[in-house]
Amino acid sequence: MAKKYEQIFFDLDHTLWDFETNSHQTLHDLYLEMKLDEKTTSDFEHFHQTYHHHNAIFWERFRKGYINREELRWKRMWRTLVDYKISDEALAKKMSERYLEILPTKTHLFPHCIEVLTYLQEKKYPMHLITNGFEKTQHQKIKNSHIDHFFKEVITSEQAGIMKPHAAIFEYALKVTESSAEKAIMIGDTLEVDILGAKNAGIDSAYFNPAQPPTKEIKPTYVLNSLIELKNIL
Repeated sequence: MAKKYEQIFFDLDHTLWDFETNSHQTLHDLYLEMKLDEKTTSDFEHFHQTYHHHNAIFWERFRKGYINREELRWKRMWRTLVDYKISDEALAKKMSERYLEILPTKTHLFPHCIEVLTYLQEKKYPMHLITNGFEKTQHQKIKNSHIDHFFKEVITSEQAGIMKPHAAIFEYALKVTESSAEKAIMIGDTLEVDILGAKNAGIDSAYFNPAQPPTKEIKPTYVLNSLIELKNIL
């Protein structure tokens, strides 16, 4: 028999909210709106890959505390432009502003997301989010995607003052929700962030990322190939 949990914590991006699809569409809108084909390259996919590369690097720097939130937002755009021999800080900041305005209007969710959240809600599970994303943006995402009513607490790294994978943000979440680690479970897509962080806080985890299997170093409690498999656990 599966272990009985009393509180469920979800990651948002790449777990429920389809970040890759939504970000791709947002960047394409931005590329057209700001006529970046005239400034950078006529190949949007090349532009997208360039941004994606630098975005990953700057997020890693941000998680490690090397740069602040504001620097992350615009420097990922600036570094993308530099690859096309454009060193325009004002343009990069305008791109950052528009990207964060457009992104939360996108509403693609992973398959079975609504079905599973509805199932868990009907079973009276209290559900919450723990996310490293920006406070305002994350709240807009879940509202526009019509999933905000499923969650009792939305715990962001801005609110908690610390990011996943630090155990402290999970401990903060447990305190806010009046939960205990033994009766909680974290569902997320990133081994080094969601799963390791939950483990460090003594919380069970369900890892959802079929493209990247677990490693010997980081072992989740459960592995999901689809969100629908949560029904086998909860």
